[in-house]
Formats: sequence, structure tokens, C-alpha cells
Amino acid sequence: MLNSFRQHIQKYQTISDEEFEAILSYFEVHSLKKKEMIQEAGQTHLYNYFVLEGCLRMYTLHEKGQEITTDFALESWWLCDQKAYLGKIETDCYIQAVENSRILRISRDKEQLLIKEHPFMQFYFLQIYQKAFAAAQFRNKLFKLYSKEEIFIQFNNNFPDFVQRVPQYLIASYLGLTPEYLSEIRKKMFS
Repeated sequence: MLNSFRQHIQKYQTISDEEFEAILSYFEVHSLKKKEMIQEAGQTHLYNYFVLEGCLRMYTLHEKGQEITTDFALESWWLCDQKAYLGKIETDCYIQAVENSRILRISRDKEQLLIKEHPFMQFYFLQIYQKAFAAAQFRNKLFKLYSKEEIFIQFNNNFPDFVQRVPQYLIASYLGLTPEYLSEIRKKMFS
């Protein structure tokens, strides 16, 4: 399972067995049960999470207490509240396992130490952060260019794994739809 992390790094940099073992020493491995919380609003000691197996979601609470899903991560994806993590400030986000999951986690301090002691990892993290930014731009474009129905169609076409694995009410929350409206869209699409 840790091999998926090594393969992810090796998309950007070839590493030896010894380098990989050294890199792993900066991370903690955790197993999570479905619906288990790993981050809550108000925390300041935050982590960046790499999904080895399973699915995570990040959400925030609307002023009326409604959960608004802001991000997901499946296998080989990273997830964290970037603003709070990079700025070492209090988060307003929650992170929860959508499925039973196994993750790697690293604190900002350990990430900086890892980069200092293994400089090639700076390029790796740069690539990760750029991809996260590109994904955020894609989502923003969806909301500006498409109708609610078209947003789901685009999401379904680009991320079919999510649609198959993530409960419909969470997808609806992520896309700014009601679960009932998403159900109508899906019925129309698959009929």
C-alpha cells in the first residue's frame, strides 16, 4: 500500500529504496473508520493527508449549521486546508473519512524539514500544490460556465470514481445542489 505513495513521488522524481524509507520517516500512517473525524474546526496543529486507500472529504459549516463539502480525496490524492496549513493558523474546516481509509499524514514543520533534508521533495510538493490549484480553477470554471445540470454532467464525466463511491448527498453538497435535485438530474441522465 505504501507503494502507491512511492509511485506518486516517482511521477516527478526517481528515488532509491533508501531515499523512500528516509522520506517515509517524516510521515505517520493512520487507519480510519468510515465517518471518523481527523480534523475539526478550531485546530491549529494541522496535517497534510495523502490517501493510500479510501476516501476523505473536507467540509465547513454554513452559518445555519449546514455542512458544505469543499473537497474530496481518493487514493493517491492529497487533502488539507491549505490556507490554514501553510499559514499555521486556525482552520474552519473539518476532515472526515467517507470510507474506511488508510492515510499518511505530515505536519507543516515536518514537511519543511523533509524538504530541507531532501531538496528534491520541494519540486514534488510544488507539483502537488500546482495540481490542487488547477483543480480549484476547474471547479470555479464549472460554477461560472455551466448550469446546475451541466455541472453534474461535467463532474460525472471527469470524476466517475467519485460518483460511484461517494454518497449522493455529499456530491450534492460539493456541487452546491440539493440531494433531491441531484437525484432528478441522475434519473434524467440514466433513463
